Amino acid sequence: MSEILRVEHLKKSFDELMVLDDINLSVQRGEVVVIVGPSGCGKSTFLRCINGLEEIQEGRVLLGDEVINPAQKGTNKHREKIGMVFQSYDLFPHKTILENTTLAPQKVLKRKKDDAEKEALELLDRVGLASRKDSYPRMLSGGQKQRVAIVRALMMHPEILLFDEVTAALDPEMVREVLDVILDLAKQKRTMLIVTHEMAFAKAIADRILFLDGGQVIEDGDPKQFFESPRTERAKKFLSTFEYDRS
Repeated sequence: MSEILRVEHLKKSFDELMVLDDINLSVQRGEVVVIVGPSGCGKSTFLRCINGLEEIQEGRVLLGDEVINPAQKGTNKHREKIGMVFQSYDLFPHKTILENTTLAPQKVLKRKKDDAEKEALELLDRVGLASRKDSYPRMLSGGQKQRVAIVRALMMHPEILLFDEVTAALDPEMVREVLDVILDLAKQKRTMLIVTHEMAFAKAIADRILFLDGGQVIEDGDPKQFFESPRTERAKKFLSTFEYDRS
């Protein structure tokens, strides 16, 4: 595998509060890195820094050889290569599902409407929503909206997918349908960084686990070792609050 993303000595603060303190990360093409940690530890902010949605105080984020810096021209071009799915869906309420998934490819990538719609229908079919192409977001369940948001991200042909707590706003019965879509993407060898509190899911999908606490990387390594014999007392305490299959 070849490196696709590198984070070097990243620091991010909000006023006097240091949120991310000297974060380093290298992600290989096709790798699934799952980021876990307590609430407020900087997980979501980390993804937003990677995607150029937040300015950073120190360090740098590189996609291949290109630096992602929201203060520089050309960042939007780099951001097109990084698809991000938020927990809030962010679908346009006045547009149909098909329109929601084809708008950006037509406007940003300048794709023809027919081509964009053909691909969107194929992807919607893959996630079980082709029959809802003419529906509006208000007519869909939370799980369905999140699957549409994933399709919308895939339509931009990103090199990396970022998932920020995409099941946090869902009822328990809807969580599985979204996680199944992400598991399918992992089987396709998509490069993904996933923030989640679903520990069983993290164990099942991750090639690596990144455990953050207090804005720092406490552990970075093999999922089996992390879940069965974490190296640090902090990780042991964190995992003790969850119930999941440790076998």
